[in-house]
Amino acid sequence: MSKKECIAMLLAGGQGSRLGALTSKIAKPAVSFGGKYRIIDFTLSNCANSGIDTVGVLTQYRPYRLHAYLGSGAAWDLDEQGGGISILPPYATQDGGAWYAGTADAVTQNLDYIKSHDPEYVLILSGDALYRMDYRAMLHEHIEHNADLTVAVMPVPWEDASRFGILTADDDHRILKFTEKPEKPDSNLASMGIYIFTADFLINALEEDAVDQRSSHDFGGDIIPNALAAGKRLYVHEFHGFWKDVGTIASYHETSMDLLGSHPDFDLYDYDTPIMSNDTTRPPHYIGPEGRVDDCLVSNGCKIMGTARHSIISTDAIVEERAVVEDSVLLPGAVVKSGAYVSRAILGENAVVEEGVKLGSVDTTRDTAVVGNDVVIGKGE
Repeated sequence: MSKKECIAMLLAGGQGSRLGALTSKIAKPAVSFGGKYRIIDFTLSNCANSGIDTVGVLTQYRPYRLHAYLGSGAAWDLDEQGGGISILPPYATQDGGAWYAGTADAVTQNLDYIKSHDPEYVLILSGDALYRMDYRAMLHEHIEHNADLTVAVMPVPWEDASRFGILTADDDHRILKFTEKPEKPDSNLASMGIYIFTADFLINALEEDAVDQRSSHDFGGDIIPNALAAGKRLYVHEFHGFWKDVGTIASYHETSMDLLGSHPDFDLYDYDTPIMSNDTTRPPHYIGPEGRVDDCLVSNGCKIMGTARHSIISTDAIVEERAVVEDSVLLPGAVVKSGAYVSRAILGENAVVEEGVKLGSVDTTRDTAVVGNDVVIGKGE
């Protein structure tokens, strides 16, 4: 197997419990997003567009649909021999089997995969966020600084800094301090949970962490603070593009709405760095004679016979006659039946809102209504 300059380890085993009904049956990275995509598509597309052709996907919670979706990796041009996508679930050892204890432990349990590719650098990613990033720029800075570890950071408003892991750096971008959710932050550079390690350093750090009984085996909680205390060469890479964590219902809904409008905050249609998907080919969407669509993303396979306004209508969703859907997200296969009214809601995959039902509210002070996958909402529910 030829030596790789940089491989990626994508942490995709999270339960995503804050997404409630949307992750009751599937892993968070497999949740549908933006009509024809799933959350993991954005990170995989970034890898492909950055020339990183070897990606280990570490799965854990309810992985079946995610495994089936990833397939051979061909949808993202990640199916080459000697590289491509490799699915890395937890596995039993002579000492037994257990779920990953933390983000660092997940990678530690797959060190043999890393060593088999003998890379110079390892990129650690999560499949939880919506963003477009060229990892080559970050890798270039890492090499230029002769760094042991480079952490991607994003400037956040000072009033929000206490909600994040904050990195303080000098004028040369070298990290001086890392503080998790500081009460009085002295920097507004928030960690994005994206790391590039020099491979030898990563392997040594993880092997030492694995035998530390005091460790929680987490990159942010243990690996970075220990490396900083040991005087290792840690640097930040500043990112200034669009980046949103879609880990809560509120952020999922808000970020979905960010895709709409004549000048959306995030452009799904960028030709040079496309977001790729393993969505199967479907017939074109159909808008009926009385159908009305205003400011929506409408995916293939949809039938809109009623009215849809400022919404995301995912693959194979149906809005029947006299039904109204506004400010909402319909995941694949969701059905809003005749005369129903849906506002500020997220309907799970294959969910059904029965005839005449009113769901959600135009009142923005109220929580977004959420219907889980395969759930039927009738009158009086």
